[in-house]
Amino acid sequence: MPAMDCKKSALQRAILASCAALILIAGSCEAKEASAAISLDRLPTGWRDDNALDFPFSTLHGHRVVLTMAYASCHRICPMTIDELKHMQNVADARHEVLDFVIVSYDPKNDNPAVWHRYRQSRRLNRSNWHFLCGSREVTEQLARELGFPFWTFDEHVMHESRVVLFDSQGNLQAALGLPTSHWADAL
Repeated sequence: MPAMDCKKSALQRAILASCAALILIAGSCEAKEASAAISLDRLPTGWRDDNALDFPFSTLHGHRVVLTMAYASCHRICPMTIDELKHMQNVADARHEVLDFVIVSYDPKNDNPAVWHRYRQSRRLNRSNWHFLCGSREVTEQLARELGFPFWTFDEHVMHESRVVLFDSQGNLQAALGLPTSHWADAL
């Protein structure tokens, strides 16, 4: 690769990283300010699970909920996030606590129920308390805004952070957690 192309590529990465940091900071601030009014009942509707069934968030009442956003073809951040969720599942199991894990697709163009079903199977995430959801572009963007999950598309990649939100058993937002400096399970 010519030296000029390398410099241009490095500059593009630096600009993207700076933009990402600003967007992530802004998204986190917005979510903190709005968290008092966020509940499962007020989230956008129109979700389908990995069995192509309608999935209203109201079915989750009575359990604590861990919600994140990811996409099936991600190779870096999403696998790390899923690993943290698995750790949270293990901690909850050891405490005899029931949690529901909800993973909402960032990428409705490519993630559909069949893709999520294969994803779930290939990663052995077959427990009934794990829910893989997809929706339209509009409801995906609305959910991301309301819960502070900033993202954008660059080429064919979805740029995003690792983040989860926790809801209590009444469906009210309890906490929003960014990149784990320690395990997210500590917040349970």
